[in-house]
Amino acid sequence: MSLAHKVPAVSDRYANMEQFRAREAWHVLKVMAEFVESAEELQSVLPAVSIFGSARTPPDHAYYKLAESIARRLSDSGFAVISGGGPGLMEAASKGAFHGKSPSVGLNIVLPHEQKPNPYQDISLKFSHFFSRKVMFVKHSVAYVVMPGGFGTLDELFESLTLIQTGKVRKMPILLVGSSFWRGLVQWFQEHLVNEGMISPQDLDLVYITDSPQDIVERIFHHYETRGFDPLPQEQDQLLNL
Repeated sequence: MSLAHKVPAVSDRYANMEQFRAREAWHVLKVMAEFVESAEELQSVLPAVSIFGSARTPPDHAYYKLAESIARRLSDSGFAVISGGGPGLMEAASKGAFHGKSPSVGLNIVLPHEQKPNPYQDISLKFSHFFSRKVMFVKHSVAYVVMPGGFGTLDELFESLTLIQTGKVRKMPILLVGSSFWRGLVQWFQEHLVNEGMISPQDLDLVYITDSPQDIVERIFHHYETRGFDPLPQEQDQLLNL
């Protein structure tokens, strides 16, 4: 076979490139639409608390019941509850808030498997992109409640820690629920990240481990009691540059 048969004609390559550029431009518009739609929908749900957790935890598990209890207590205390909108602990969080006094918000992600919207959502948004979905978790939350979970939960936890540590968002409570689940990770932070100079000792203060729904509510209120839940002017600038 000659080289001419192996290399596409210049005209074909140009056409393919133009087609790709057109698709990329359309993709950018779809991303913008996700931001605009979700921002408009979530303007009215402040203050809100995001609850992260595994999609694989069944309803009869103790973690499920605990997440539902936490979400119900937060909802009855005046906090909208934002979850990933899917099954497992996301469903538990949605369910608890749905039966409470404040809205249950689901930020659903389109995935090949695992993610099916749960029925306990007063406001349900659909995202095709993880990054735009994570921005909405950050912009519209006054605290994070992190239940036990897998890679997705850890991704959301570390994203939150990084944004707060680097000053891209305001400092807010990050509450790790399940002392037996999280204690080993925080100990590893101390033994390796702190002791080897990867993070500062005070960075460990960004997280707090608890097993109590009431403790969670009290710590969130305590964090904001002298300043209120609304972002300060400099914090609004931070969110614009997120």
